[in-house]
Order: sequence, then C-alpha cells, then structure tokens
Amino acid sequence: MIDDSLLPFSFPAVSRKKVTAAFDGGRITSDGGVLLLAEADRRLGLADKLAAVIADRRDPTRVIHPLPNTLRARILAIACGWKDADDLDTLRRGPVFKLACGRLLDSGRDLCSQPTVSRWENAPSLREILRLMAVMVDVWFASYPSPLAAVTLDIDDTLDVVHGHQQLSLSLFNAHYDERCFLPIHIYDTATGRPVARSCGRARR
Repeated sequence: MIDDSLLPFSFPAVSRKKVTAAFDGGRITSDGGVLLLAEADRRLGLADKLAAVIADRRDPTRVIHPLPNTLRARILAIACGWKDADDLDTLRRGPVFKLACGRLLDSGRDLCSQPTVSRWENAPSLREILRLMAVMVDVWFASYPSPLAAVTLDIDDTLDVVHGHQQLSLSLFNAHYDERCFLPIHIYDTATGRPVARSCGRARR
C-alpha cells in the first residue's frame, strides 16, 4: 500500500457548494468485503477442514505460517479477485487482509508470501486432492437443515465474449457462437438456486 500525500485542489462550485478533492484518506482499501468472507470462513471452518486433509511434513518448531493460515489467505485473496499467487507479495502487508486472517494491522506478522503459497499449491498428492474435494462436498451438504434424499443439479454454460488481448484470446474461438470467448460452466442446486461450482471458462470448439 502506498500512502501518497497530494495537495487538495478545488473544482468549480456546484449550486454554490464548494467541491474539493483531497488525497488524505489514510490507509483505505477496495477489499473491505474480505472481512465478511473471513467471518464466513470462521463459521464454516473451511480453511481448517481443508488443511486437516493435507499432510504437513514441515518441522513444527520452524513453521512461521501454519497451513490453515496459508490456505485462508489464498482463499480470501482469490475470492476478492486476486487470483495470482504473486498478489500475496503485496496483500500480505495489506491491513484489511491481515485483519481478515486474525493479525493486527501494524504489529501483527505479515501473511505468507508467494513462494510459500506456490509450494503448497503444488504439494497435495492426488489422494489429498480427492480428500479436499470430499471436504467441499461435506461442507455443502452440511448447509442443508436435514439430510437430502436426492440432489438435482442445473448445469449450463455462459457465453463470455473475449475483448482486447486477454490471455489465450487467440485460441478461444467457438464455432457455435462464432465468437472468441470464454465459456464457463455454471452448476446450481435446483432446489435452492444456490451456486455449487463454476469452471474456469475455457472455450470449447
């Protein structure tokens, strides 16, 4: 976060009301919603449950960032639109992300960095990945007030036309839509209308 201090300047008055622009708001963020997401994670225990099915072979006496905290930081960053692990190199010092992960703004230890995140993203075995999927299914089923006899899913794609020079845009031509596009798959629970899953959106020919 950069704390630039620029001199205020005035705009023309509007209905005799003075309009002034200033840049002394202090430390502000556009990711305030991450605190709500963090509360949802605390209630669901999602990061803790995911971490419990991944083997942590590190020496406990040398661990600075416990696995649940690493997963929590990564999950919250992705949920706020920061999809690249590199983003954690900046977000790890961001006050609102530190608060969301249970750290104090100034005196609390910074969150994990990109190398730490990248190591864990490549660490789980196939068996552990299947266990991670099972955790997500269990969390979803636990959200219902009573056990389900059956589940009906509505699966459909959504046309998302590529504009400009997005990554892979030259290879994402879809003959059916006659467009260069992403085509994410959305899955909804028909009983409640709640979203269940979404694909990354690669175009299909």
